[in-house]
Amino acid sequence: MINTDKTQITQLIFTALSQLKNTLELPADFIIPDLTQIQLDRTKDPKHGDFASNIAMILAKPLKIQPRVLAEKIITQINTQIAQDKNSQNTYKNIIKIELAGPGFINFYYSQESQYLIIPKILKEQENYGKNNLGQNQKIHIEYVSANPTGPLHVGHGRGAAFGSALSDILSFSGFDITREYYVNDAGRQMDILATSTYLRYLELCGENFTFPKNGYLGGYIKDIAQGLFQEYKNKFSQPAEQLFSNIHPDLAENNGVTTGDKEKHIDGLILNSKKLLGEINYQIFHQRALNIVLDDIRDDLKQFRVEYQNWFSEKSLYQEALEGIERLKSLNLTYEKDGATWFKATEFNDDKDRVLIRDNGVTTYFASDVAYLLNKLVHRKFDKAIYVLGADHHGYIPRLKGLCQAFGLDPARIDIPLVQFATLFRSGQPVQMSTRSGEFVTLRDLYGEVGIDAARYFYLMRKNEQHLDFDLDLAKSQSSDNPVYYIQYAHARICSIFRQLSSKNYEFNTADLNLGLENLSLLNSAHELSLIKQLSLFPEIIQNAAKHYEPDQITYYLRELAHEFHSYYNSQPFIVPEDKNRNVMLALASAVKIVLTNGLKLLGLTAPESM
Repeated sequence: MINTDKTQITQLIFTALSQLKNTLELPADFIIPDLTQIQLDRTKDPKHGDFASNIAMILAKPLKIQPRVLAEKIITQINTQIAQDKNSQNTYKNIIKIELAGPGFINFYYSQESQYLIIPKILKEQENYGKNNLGQNQKIHIEYVSANPTGPLHVGHGRGAAFGSALSDILSFSGFDITREYYVNDAGRQMDILATSTYLRYLELCGENFTFPKNGYLGGYIKDIAQGLFQEYKNKFSQPAEQLFSNIHPDLAENNGVTTGDKEKHIDGLILNSKKLLGEINYQIFHQRALNIVLDDIRDDLKQFRVEYQNWFSEKSLYQEALEGIERLKSLNLTYEKDGATWFKATEFNDDKDRVLIRDNGVTTYFASDVAYLLNKLVHRKFDKAIYVLGADHHGYIPRLKGLCQAFGLDPARIDIPLVQFATLFRSGQPVQMSTRSGEFVTLRDLYGEVGIDAARYFYLMRKNEQHLDFDLDLAKSQSSDNPVYYIQYAHARICSIFRQLSSKNYEFNTADLNLGLENLSLLNSAHELSLIKQLSLFPEIIQNAAKHYEPDQITYYLRELAHEFHSYYNSQPFIVPEDKNRNVMLALASAVKIVLTNGLKLLGLTAPESM
């Protein structure tokens, strides 16, 4: 329970290693680990101090020094640094002992009084408490959601939206320069299926009769888009259904247990005929109208869900860059021709199969756009790192994209691909059925409309992204301590209630009252108070770890623990007591808890209500 960041100790260790190298006690060619590589952990037993580092054991083997010998050298050097500093600014006055333990651990002990200093630190830093410079202003591109604009966002997209936006905010809070981007798949086959589905619904309004293709988009939103086009253009684009369905492969059918036809070939034939009958200009009317309406709907949904981007990046804009990327791969002898198509030698880079770049009809593939988008991010826009937040069904993209990095001579570590697992909704203990192409799915809008945005975001985030999530709708709506987001927000509301009650009891909490509280922090000596103080001091570490490991769920767990500590404290004793010193010191502690709850909730994209 100490007042300082871990960075203070890691800086001491780093400086000690540098001095030992300068004085030749360590080899001149020794590469000193940077601050982020120096491991430091809170001790579980206070007998072993407050923090422990195993740096001597890690470096002993490459330096060919016994771990305890190296630890002694580091301790001696740190003590020298502290002694020199104590003669000037007393920066390290709260460190009372540094001790060698076991096979080479270095244990750091802090004074008992230092634990209280976290409270004035929080009250001074306010919304900046917990910020760190882990990122050192590295330029990070993060792409998330990027659902095909072929229909409304569903609950599966919601988890990626919550994860991506929370991770972006956590990384930004941790000193990274973040660019948030939505990759709009406005080219390719799925958009053609959307446009053709819209045209078929338009023809129905024109009076044409036919069987709608099984692989078309069946959602009611398609009919709404077609209705708008019909109201504007009437029968202008009407064509006989017989012409549209002529000379195409039969649709999938099953008769007496016998399956015939092919739904993929059937819809591809309808796309081709639609383009021929309408002509390119008129076909684009259906294509663009469907794209614009669906994309506007997605934008609105995400904005309501507190997810916003700096950029909406069009796949169509990559066409020329895709061709340039393919030429670059050709120049590296990493392509070949087969069956009229151009292939990338992906298997040379640990992919499970080679990938088509240009089809036999001369059309570039979605993978060709991936090539261009990767180069656009890492080469043309010069991001230090690109994070692709993808659904778990896109796991094959990990070797594929990292292989592309290798092919272009780029460091594969410059891309990270966290996968977001699926979410299953449960109501009354039973899973809620959903599908996509049929249009019978639970939309993201339906979800947050039912449980609220705060609950939806928190429940999406409370498990690690790679873990499957069972989303309990009944629990998310409940107003009880079993509902974690309600429990956390209620802690914040309770603190606000305490301060509202002051005036009714003829008290206030002005600057003088706060200062009186801060002068008497040692009065906070109950088990509940000491436990709360320790929890408050953990917040910066939680944020840094959440950023380092891409784990917003660490913050959800932390906030629940902090709320639990506060509720236990609140229930144990009254806050508004007659004694000025006792009242104001408890109010100072409550103020610090309120700030940390607010900061943590904000990073998750949640509100901090003042009453509930």
